[in-house]
Amino acid sequence: MGENFLSSNQQVDDKFQTLLNNANAARAISRVVEGTIGPKGLDIMMVDRFGDVVISNDGVTILKFMEVSHPAARMIINTARAQQSEVGDGTTTTTIIAGSLVAEGCSCVLKGVPVTKVIEGINYGIDKTLELIQSQTIKIEDLDDKLLFNVAKVAGRGQEDIAKLVLKGAKLAGIEKLKERDYKLADTVLACELAEHQVFRGVVINREPVNEEMPDKIENARILVIDDALQPVDAEHEVLKTEAGFSYYLKAREDYERNLNKICDAGINVIVVESSVDDIAEQVFAEREVLVLSRVSSREIDRLCRHTGAKKVKRTILKKDIQVIDSYTGTACLVKVDDKLKKTCFYGGGGENQATIIIGASTEEVAEEKERIAKDAAASLQAALKGGVVPGGGALEVWLATQLEELARNLDGMISFGVLCLKEALLKPFYCLATNAGFNPLEKLGDVGFAQRQKKVSSITFDSDSGHLIDALKSGIVDPAPVKIHAVKAAGEVAVAILRINTLIKMKDDALNQDAFEKS
Repeated sequence: MGENFLSSNQQVDDKFQTLLNNANAARAISRVVEGTIGPKGLDIMMVDRFGDVVISNDGVTILKFMEVSHPAARMIINTARAQQSEVGDGTTTTTIIAGSLVAEGCSCVLKGVPVTKVIEGINYGIDKTLELIQSQTIKIEDLDDKLLFNVAKVAGRGQEDIAKLVLKGAKLAGIEKLKERDYKLADTVLACELAEHQVFRGVVINREPVNEEMPDKIENARILVIDDALQPVDAEHEVLKTEAGFSYYLKAREDYERNLNKICDAGINVIVVESSVDDIAEQVFAEREVLVLSRVSSREIDRLCRHTGAKKVKRTILKKDIQVIDSYTGTACLVKVDDKLKKTCFYGGGGENQATIIIGASTEEVAEEKERIAKDAAASLQAALKGGVVPGGGALEVWLATQLEELARNLDGMISFGVLCLKEALLKPFYCLATNAGFNPLEKLGDVGFAQRQKKVSSITFDSDSGHLIDALKSGIVDPAPVKIHAVKAAGEVAVAILRINTLIKMKDDALNQDAFEKS
């Protein structure tokens, strides 16, 4: 009899139990979002313990709010988040493919196929799939290409008004800005309750003036951005008890007030502060009709600086000569406080071109969901401009599955099982699209696959309303190629990582913390 060296509270899952548990967790995560995909997908309501509600059919939003404990499920959720971070859309597709790929791989292993052969086949199939996607990609050369509007409309769940606003914002930003790696059009989207739809050249700061007496409109603005608190130098409590110390403190405050007035005399009429603004500065600037915004986020400050040409400074800049201070200022044609939005808009900055897209909504809950939709549309449009488009509506996945099946037939050895696992996983989003539209998925798969083989094209799919076969490209149903490419890569990577797990062991308490401590 073997000796048990494990403590009573430590758990070890054997090989097949681990595989089954991981596959079940992956499928459970996938099933949560399967009903949301496609134009006929439905929403999911999430309720917390306080009764607050979030309604959405956005994959990453749903997964973000889910309470999950299984490690394999967490891996898939993290993959969806990575998809969102990298390309801004396709999180539902990634989750569905990953969940299905783990389940298919598990099924093959239980039939007797070695895990290493399944993984080898999956990796081989992913490489071929990425090549095939590239072969079907249509490049977009300019912002007037109608395919861009179609991409935004599909990603925006068919809402043409949002697609038009996003396209207008893209044109305002310009093609060079959109192709920059660090620029994200989705970050320019802002949905507000009771607001009007608008797109303008400028940025929005989520703050109002620190004092109601300050102006709510500044034309020909000269802007100083202080990446610090705006207050005089603090004196220690003990220092104030001495006469010399108190005199120094009073002089420092007088110098501080004089420097504030110097700023006003120089024509600076808008000041944006990252942290707090003290009472002296608030009073001086209110009297001098200078607009001051405080506690502005670093992300908003960065956008503002890029748009207006301002450079961030510390409060010690107040002691410098006005010529030095002036070299750090930025400009804007107009700065206006929007009382309805409770935000401040900067129009026509003197720096980089920046666009802002404001989406109006009737309620706060609707505004949140519309913002998510518009951000998806913006991210998809930008991805399409960078990497081109492919047929949507599940057409490409059906075509890819056909190619992989043909590839598997010509492979020698057991890696063909891994290729077929990927083939089945790629079909899963199509099955969900058909099911959500109220059709028999197997029947639609047969019809679409046959038509694609007959016409030798990858763009045939079905209409989600009538069920009739259509050409996705001619019907304007297109997806960004980078979204598909990253979804396949991300789903494949996480599926392989999960399939490689041979044993699951519950670690002792604080094991990770202890390991980090020993390394340090």
